[in-house]
Amino acid sequence: MKVTAQEEYGLRCMLAAASSSLDKPITISAIAQSERLSTAYVSKLLNHLREAGLVESVRGRSGGYYIARPASLITLSEILAALGGHIFEPEYCDRFPGEEDSCVHMGDCSLRSLWGTLEGIVEQVLRRTTLADLLTTEQRASADLMHRQRRSLPMLPRMAPEGDMRRPLAGPAPHALAGDALAGDPLANEPKEK
Repeated sequence: MKVTAQEEYGLRCMLAAASSSLDKPITISAIAQSERLSTAYVSKLLNHLREAGLVESVRGRSGGYYIARPASLITLSEILAALGGHIFEPEYCDRFPGEEDSCVHMGDCSLRSLWGTLEGIVEQVLRRTTLADLLTTEQRASADLMHRQRRSLPMLPRMAPEGDMRRPLAGPAPHALAGDALAGDPLANEPKEK
């Protein structure tokens, strides 16, 4: 997965806006200066975020930007969707047709399955991670995120307990029966950690 410049800098703008408030919004120039970006680029990013309902602006001499709702209610999934999209887009197969008009594997493609599965896994993590989770030090955020994500991935095959460890057992793993990354979040009913 490649994170685009727009996604990276847009997340940084959201973190800056999250440190402000309605009565003390942060200006485009303040964000541009702290992130070493042009004011035009920061303005463009904040416009995307405003159109998605993630930030609001205040006009006037003491104007600027602030987040539209509490940081604990804004997921990274929402932010990244506003800034660029997803790893696997529906038109993915149209982008790689080779020398033909459409991909020769349109009917049966294991790569499409791989990219869709990865998209599901990443999306689960992004839906469970909020802007508030990132409003801390790198060390603390890393520890919190690793603790929260330390679970089995729903689509990993079960491995034979003895013998050839590379041979998966037949059938889905028990935790995959409840759903997989593409059919919903099997961890959605778990209580959130404080």
